Amino acid sequence: MLKQSSQALGSCHIVITGGAGFLGVRLARTLLAQGQLSLAGAAPANIARITLVDRAAPPADLLADARVTALSGDLNALLEEKNPLATVIAQDTAIVFHLAAAVSGECEADFDLGMRSNFAATLALLEACRALKTKPVVVFASSLAVFGDAPGQALPPAIEDNTLPTPQSSYGIQKFIGEQLVADYTRKGFIVGRNVRLMTVSVRPGTPNGAASSFLSGMIREPLAGVKASCPVTPDTPVALSSPARTVQGLIRAAEASDPAWGPRTGLNLPALTTTPGEMAAALERVAGPAATALIDWTPDPAIRNIVKTWPARIHAVRAGGLGLLPEESFEDIIREYIRGNPYAVKLPVR
Repeated sequence: MLKQSSQALGSCHIVITGGAGFLGVRLARTLLAQGQLSLAGAAPANIARITLVDRAAPPADLLADARVTALSGDLNALLEEKNPLATVIAQDTAIVFHLAAAVSGECEADFDLGMRSNFAATLALLEACRALKTKPVVVFASSLAVFGDAPGQALPPAIEDNTLPTPQSSYGIQKFIGEQLVADYTRKGFIVGRNVRLMTVSVRPGTPNGAASSFLSGMIREPLAGVKASCPVTPDTPVALSSPARTVQGLIRAAEASDPAWGPRTGLNLPALTTTPGEMAAALERVAGPAATALIDWTPDPAIRNIVKTWPARIHAVRAGGLGLLPEESFEDIIREYIRGNPYAVKLPVR
């Protein structure tokens, strides 16, 4: 069979909210490199345009690509903007990756911020997609935080595909509300919705953010740069992690899966590697020696610990496995992936 020529393919316009953030940038670069996307089981379409929406500007390499448009500003304000040049959801929008959010620690500290950024903005975005009347695909980045261990309602030993969400933080509640909105807009035929529950992503490059899980990157990233880092939980605290590469793979696979392959409208749990901070530090020492682990401060922080200890650490992601999505085999592999992708940020010698 002859391969279909690129001239014969259709084209698609992709919107990424949070497009200047770490995952948004990585997703955009991956999509631009592959050049095509199959939406919800349809034939591949050429990626004609990607609109990156964020408060900050995206990196120069993305701005230099003729296929990239950047909209800078508050997502709620941009969605209310009447200027057609600032339209987040244009008429030709085929798919939205909704990654923009206030993170967990921020939402606990500022309830109004979380409700505006994670609830109101999601609802406004879905209304804009509904107004198109073209059923765009919407991939909603939900979170592991929709699950929580509560007094009198303990989590099961492992999270299954049908485990009932029991969020124990404002962030988790807001993400679960977003999932339910996406599911209902899908049920009503307004969009083709895909709820994807992301695991804690490690190792993130750059600087710490306000997420309670930020230390799970910082305790690796900072020592590799020769800088002190903190781990606010005990070394034996179990956590569920995914690398940046596997996370982006999951988002793209969600966009491409047909309705029968995707299955129910409920959130899809991405695969996770179960580990502990102690095991992470041991992997770091194998890669960069004791000089790296000596830079980790293990002083506990009760506020962070009380959030993290409610999160599940073992994910039995059968549904994701059926889509070809698998966890990493070891945390050492994740560290080495980070080093390969960010050599400029590594100051210590590595083995």
